[in-house]
Amino acid sequence: MVESRAAFWLLLLMVMFGFGSKRSRVSRSVARRAPETLLCKLRNLKDDQGLVSRLGLTLLALILLTIVLQSWRAPFPYREGDSPAHGIAAKISFERVDPAETRRARDRAEQQVPLIFRNDSTILDPLPQELKSALGEIAQATQISELSPQTQHDFGLIPASASGDAQQQLARERFGASDVEERFTVLRETVVGPDMTMAQGRIVEMVDDFTKFISPLRQLGVIDVDDIRRQRIESRAAIANPAIDADRYLLITPEGGSTEEGQRVLVSQVRLEQQLNEAGALGKAWLSYPSLKTEIRPALSHWLMARVQPTLRYDQSATKAAVAAARDSIPNVLQAYIVGDLLVRPGERIDEEALTLLWDEYAAAEAPITWQSRLGRMLIVFTMVLVLAGLNGFYIVANEPRLFREWNHLVVFLGAVVLTAFFARLLSFDPMRAEMIPILAAVLLLSIAYNRVFAAVTAFSLCLIFTLSTSTRFDHFIVLLSTCTLAIIPLDRVASRTTLVKVSFISAITYFVMSLGIYVIESQSLAEVFANTSLISSSAKGALLCLIAGYLVAGTLPFIESTFGVVTDMSLLELSDPSHPLLQELVRLAPGTYNHSVAVASIAETAAERIGGNDLLVRVGAYFHDIGKMLKPNYFVENMQAGTESPHEHLNPAMSTLIIIGHVKDGVDLAEQYRLPRAIIDFIEQHHGTTLVEYFYREATKMVECSPDHRTDAEESSFRYPGPKPQTKEAGVLMIVDACESACRTLTEPTPKRIESLVRSIVMRRMTDGQFDECDLKMKELHQIEESVVKSLIGIYHGRIRYPEARESKESRPANAPATATPAATEKQSEPQPAEEVRSA
Repeated sequence: MVESRAAFWLLLLMVMFGFGSKRSRVSRSVARRAPETLLCKLRNLKDDQGLVSRLGLTLLALILLTIVLQSWRAPFPYREGDSPAHGIAAKISFERVDPAETRRARDRAEQQVPLIFRNDSTILDPLPQELKSALGEIAQATQISELSPQTQHDFGLIPASASGDAQQQLARERFGASDVEERFTVLRETVVGPDMTMAQGRIVEMVDDFTKFISPLRQLGVIDVDDIRRQRIESRAAIANPAIDADRYLLITPEGGSTEEGQRVLVSQVRLEQQLNEAGALGKAWLSYPSLKTEIRPALSHWLMARVQPTLRYDQSATKAAVAAARDSIPNVLQAYIVGDLLVRPGERIDEEALTLLWDEYAAAEAPITWQSRLGRMLIVFTMVLVLAGLNGFYIVANEPRLFREWNHLVVFLGAVVLTAFFARLLSFDPMRAEMIPILAAVLLLSIAYNRVFAAVTAFSLCLIFTLSTSTRFDHFIVLLSTCTLAIIPLDRVASRTTLVKVSFISAITYFVMSLGIYVIESQSLAEVFANTSLISSSAKGALLCLIAGYLVAGTLPFIESTFGVVTDMSLLELSDPSHPLLQELVRLAPGTYNHSVAVASIAETAAERIGGNDLLVRVGAYFHDIGKMLKPNYFVENMQAGTESPHEHLNPAMSTLIIIGHVKDGVDLAEQYRLPRAIIDFIEQHHGTTLVEYFYREATKMVECSPDHRTDAEESSFRYPGPKPQTKEAGVLMIVDACESACRTLTEPTPKRIESLVRSIVMRRMTDGQFDECDLKMKELHQIEESVVKSLIGIYHGRIRYPEARESKESRPANAPATATPAATEKQSEPQPAEEVRSA
């Protein structure tokens, strides 16, 4: 007893001081892992180069979006046609160029610039000799008829019967006599005098004095009356009256001389009729020349009016240069504003002039801002954009992972967002105001390419970013968002281009109603709304822009399908046509495969519709999912003729497996060659997933059991399809239906019980094999697919009543009695048969 007690205490001491075995607690501590810290997550993120690259691309797109929005400056919220209810007051004190006053000051300076004319005095050189000849002719004539018609016209001696009223009135004004003969007599007596022999001397004296008399015309020149009335001079003179005002100055310069040598004169000083007046230069010079007596002055004046040609030529280029220099010399007239000055009155419509004033205030406010402040503003805007991107990114990762995983989809999406923001902001200014076109078009494209929820989320972000970067008006944001949202709702599937036309009309009506509705809420009476024609016209213009956006998207559907890798119902209906070249080749080379594809399409379409999938896409994908079999049709059981030997009898299981699996790659190559959409190619690649070719795998396993040295010939991975696994619900539906329809053909007695058991076992094997791990099929949906497939297969393989054969002797029934089945026979046919082992290759 003592020894046992001693041993007990010795053992207890050894345990207490570590000399004995202890129970290890390492297993418990190891089972509980420490929570993953943020640093560990960042370290793991750094190791994923693909993820880092996609995040870098997204960050670059956000930077471009920040630049496109011009986030370094404040938005300019005003547009022409707006009517601010409370008016707009100046936020800062500023000076601006007053365009009206500046224009008036420059117009006044332009009026002070003389019109430049070139004087060619040599035109007047023949006048003295012409006057001498005319006076000699008058001296020799005894009556008017002896004078030449030209002389009669020049001196106003045309008889009343041969001249118009204007010429007679002019002659009376020049000579002051009512009788032409009397006028001629006075003129001749003045020229000839009492002695005919002295006439020549008097004529020479008169011509010499006349030459001196017209010297002012040589110096200043004579302007053409038509030249005065021409538009080019009128516009320079800025006179409403066709005749230039007498106070208008001209600069007369010699022909070929410079403007510095010119003489500044009034228009009246170079008009001949005004120079001949008593106050004119020629009218005052009559007294300086005694030989030019008073009696002949009217005649000589009339002769000058008829014979003198204009000597002044308008120099348009020199005048324009002088006018431009004068206008440029006038500085801008500034107008000062202080804080609180009313720029736009309450309720007043912003016109072009008011908009220019608001732009000047905006520029004055932006001018003193430093680059450090602008950089800080850009960082704040970038942070806001980053937050919105995080919200969108959360939805994309959770619901559209394919968009983030695939580079081409991510690039197209980010590029579409940046370009939409750029064009929307560019088109938002006057006079276009067409921001609705790029925003609505982008939202419709995303709804067609992905889904309506994703398009609505993107529409919210685009409308918010655009509104904050332009007008900053909440009512504008509501109109844009409601228009885009209601346009997305009916766009579940694009069955035809008419769908997009209807959507555009819905968006147009929404824009018009929402624009007017917001104004109704802000105003106190409906009469104000209907009286505001500018509001109605701008709302109608926005509705028209919505129609343009819808038609633009409808016209670019083929481009959308190729860019986003989507397929619309219109393209699917075209592909489902049996006359498609690939389907025609499939019928010709592999008729059994074609019949199998048609049966699968019918069953899969019903199953996809049951779970809310794209039934048309599944149907078309089923048509083409086995097109690769047409290259080696005889190696597939559905194309083998009855009684013929299978080619696989002479091949080892591995080679047979390669041929069977190869139809997927061959199908993809054919689809790419015929340019089938990517969505259809995905069905070809994924309809077998990574399933096992069970029959040949079992055959290989049997051969390996007999030959242990060839164990590597029966590796399971070598007998699986390359995949990928189904990525969508529709691909999962096709996988189930394809396997069930093929296996059901092996049943000798396809009773409902056997079909149901077969379908359930196939779905269970695919699920336990992990084939549905990468698609979003739920257990409820798998159950619905099972029910739909079972129902369809029972409908295809339903039992029929076997009619008894007609007996040779007609003793048992009349000749015209119909052959009918007995109730016993019917019951016998409906009895369940023993279960049969099902094998599918």
